[in-house]
This record gives sequence, C-alpha cells and structure tokens, in this order.
Amino acid sequence: MPAPEKLEKQMRILAALDLIMCEEDWLRVHRYDSTWADDETMGSLNNGSGDVVFVVFAPEGVIIKGFDHESPYSPHAQEEYGTWPGIYNEVPEALLQRIQDVAFTHEDVTFCIWRENGDSVWRTSEYEQPEGWENGADYLLGYLCDSPESYQEWAQDYFEEKLELAAVRAVFEGVEITQQLIASLNPQRDAEEALEELEELGLLKLS
Repeated sequence: MPAPEKLEKQMRILAALDLIMCEEDWLRVHRYDSTWADDETMGSLNNGSGDVVFVVFAPEGVIIKGFDHESPYSPHAQEEYGTWPGIYNEVPEALLQRIQDVAFTHEDVTFCIWRENGDSVWRTSEYEQPEGWENGADYLLGYLCDSPESYQEWAQDYFEEKLELAAVRAVFEGVEITQQLIASLNPQRDAEEALEELEELGLLKLS
C-alpha cells in the first residue's frame, strides 16, 4: 500500500479518468469526493459486481473498509448475519467513527485497513483467519492502477475503448485538465459537462 498522500492522489487521478471515460456515474469503478464532509474526503471503488471499497481520509488518518461479496468473511456467508468477529477490534475509535455513516454499510466488511496520522505502516486487526480464506483485499485493491500503462490496460478492457497512453500519462503527471485533453481521452464525452463535474468533485487540479 502506498503512503496516505500518494494513495489519495492516486484515487483522485483514477476517479478523474473514469469520469472522463464514462458519462454515467453508476458505471464508473473509481470515485472521489473532496466535499464528502467538512474535515474529510472520500474515495471509493465499486466494480459493479457487489464488491465495494471505501477510503476515508481524515485528520486522524486513513481508514479503508472493503467488502468482497464472495469472501467467506462476508456477513451474508455466516449462519447468522453479522460482521466477522474481530475485524474492527483494534481500529482506533476516531477512525472507526469515520465509517459509521449509513452510506458505508458498516456491517458489510471483509477487510479493514488503517493508518493513523504520524504512523509509518498500515495496520489490520488480529482475528481468526481460517486457512485458505480470502478477504478480497488483494483482489479489490488491485483496481488501484498505479501507472498510466496499468490504467490504460484496465480501462481499455473495462470501457471497451481505445485509450491514448500519452493522454493518460498527462493526467497522471498532474497537467491541467482541459477540453482538449478530455477530447484526447474520450472524443465522445461532453467536455464542458465533464469539466463541471470534475470541478464539483474537486478533481480539476490533480498535482
């Protein structure tokens, strides 16, 4: 996992690219909202198959809550519906409070990762992990493309459109997003509409 600052920038870049590539919000995988709350921002992943990751960036640090619907840790896989015992046990209370909003479906979790402000490592709780069980973290966090090449490869498969690598690289490098750049990425996209949405979500400046 990258450091919090790098992770947030990565999520902003991916959300901006998805927004440009896809007019329909519900079809995008990567999202980011700089206005989520007064003192926090939020990025998310949703692959459209029932798997979701929320990442909250707050003054106390960062908390990642993931849900893989096929994981045996899923509350829906238990005899009695409920969060797998221990997943949240060691999460600092201040960070745990950050994912209590109903939008985060707190109970639907198969992994939780956090990093407090000033800490140097990402942490998880210790809990019973039966041999062979997967919590979905490696799979879902793999959607966080960390290079222009990896995003191009993923996006061309997902959106079924050719994607100019130089234009993707420009976004990764933090250049100003203009109508011309949007047209290079997705000629069919309404550039003015995309720019308005990028500005609303705080994604116009990525550097």
